[in-house]
Amino acid sequence: MRFFLFFLVAFASRAQEFEVYTYPERDHTPKERMAHLGGMYLASLFFYPLTQPVMVREHGSFKNYRDNFGKLVFDQDEPLWNWIVHPLGGSQFYLYYRAHGYRPIDSVTMSFISSALFEFTIEIYTEPASVQDLYQTPVLGGLLGVGLENISLYLLNSGNAFYKFLGHTLNPATLLWFYEGRLRLTPYLEESRRGFFFQMDF
Repeated sequence: MRFFLFFLVAFASRAQEFEVYTYPERDHTPKERMAHLGGMYLASLFFYPLTQPVMVREHGSFKNYRDNFGKLVFDQDEPLWNWIVHPLGGSQFYLYYRAHGYRPIDSVTMSFISSALFEFTIEIYTEPASVQDLYQTPVLGGLLGVGLENISLYLLNSGNAFYKFLGHTLNPATLLWFYEGRLRLTPYLEESRRGFFFQMDF
């Protein structure tokens, strides 16, 4: 116990203010899950025409929406889309749910649902839902998301301003208001006590 207290005293006496970025995992109510799915759905609805303006302009129509509704095909997209763009999108699904405090397996599950909602209700405005995208987006995206999560948290906890910028760039959900994993550890020094003040930002 004395060694532990001495370690805290020695560490606190030399440390400046710093932060630890992490993900405090927790259970979510059905209402929360619906709200988070809705948030990602609205984001997908907003960004799809912004990232695919030519596709939406040239192939999008409500006639196509009706014709494509419920249809599932093996798409003929270029490898760039199936193996890079969709997994990148899936990784952001994954990181979005992780930032809300979902466990990794739950984040992948929620990404599956978000991907399916996008394929069957948004992308059908221009083309039928894709078999490959239904599994590549959440599965490969989840794997990529785990890697991005670990790298970004390492960079965010480095104490280096440029590395923190890179960490937020790789994991932009850490910049949003709902991010549940930011923990402040502020050393304090008093006459009779030494230690840390913990503050969780929600």
